[in-house]
Amino acid sequence: MISFEPNEDQRMMRDTVASFAINQVRPIARDADESCQIPDSIVQQAWELGLIQSAIPEEHGGYGGDRSAVTSALVCEELGYGDLSIALHVLAPRLVTYPVLELGSDEQKNEVLPAYCGDSFVAGTAALMEPAMGFDVNQLSVTASRQNGDYVLDGAKCYVPLGPDARHTVVYAAEDGETKAFLVGSDTPGLAVVEREKIMGIKGLATYELKLDNCKIPASARLEGDVKPIFNRSRIALASLAVGVARAAFEYARDYAKDRHAFGVPIAQKQAIAFMLAEMAIEIDATRLLAWEAAWKLDRGEDATRESCLAKNYAADMVLKVTDNAVQVLGGHGYIRDHMVELWLRNGRGFATFEGLALA
Repeated sequence: MISFEPNEDQRMMRDTVASFAINQVRPIARDADESCQIPDSIVQQAWELGLIQSAIPEEHGGYGGDRSAVTSALVCEELGYGDLSIALHVLAPRLVTYPVLELGSDEQKNEVLPAYCGDSFVAGTAALMEPAMGFDVNQLSVTASRQNGDYVLDGAKCYVPLGPDARHTVVYAAEDGETKAFLVGSDTPGLAVVEREKIMGIKGLATYELKLDNCKIPASARLEGDVKPIFNRSRIALASLAVGVARAAFEYARDYAKDRHAFGVPIAQKQAIAFMLAEMAIEIDATRLLAWEAAWKLDRGEDATRESCLAKNYAADMVLKVTDNAVQVLGGHGYIRDHMVELWLRNGRGFATFEGLALA
């Protein structure tokens, strides 16, 4: 029997992150978007919540908690509710720690994980997406070829969060046509972080193009095993973040409609507006349940590829529809920067493109 009732620890974690998102993240979300910068202070506050360290075993300096995908889905939704750019920034180290935890050797774990258990935020990142039409995680253009016992990486990546600041980068590349993960240090010759990307949404998050030109790494840098569960965790995280963004837009539009009067009554009582808000709420709940089901299967050790793909794809459509409807509910005010709905629409539009930007 499937049960999605959070346990006591999960409720505590969710409530803690929700309070942080509402009281600390949301008030600075607009400034982060306008300035294209996220304050170090908020990043450090998020670090002190232990969102990265909690899943790292105690022998590597972490807190030794579980790596529940359901718990992470709850956390991602609340962070997305606060602000998507800040959420992706503070969760970026997971792009390194989770693949190492799942696929890394003992030597790789001993080398990498302690770096992400200190008192201050340490950036880590992953390079999955590529600047090409018809991008497919199973058919990458970046290649990994064996030469004299080492690997040589060649190609280009995009949407790499925190690129120049990352201590480690997990690069996904095709080895003999099969997608594999490789752990690349920031000072590796042949690895070049190009200029920061100028994008429509998530403007607070610094993303970069990455060039790999005859980038030679030792064979020991390869993360062994199947990367499919890593991609499934990413899809669950993105779906949950989308739920958070959509929920923020819906609640803002709902409250606006209750306060805004036309012809003597709140516009929320107008049938067109009421039906629109009801549909938004239904779509948000449906997407949340899809994400939770995928996370539940993953926690049970089952293959959640189908469920995570459904959740991610449905979420991309849902968040665009909900945020666009929120702008419509506000009418002309929805297009004005005084209201957050235009920001949520810009951020929500990106989910159809995002791959590998977060991990649950």
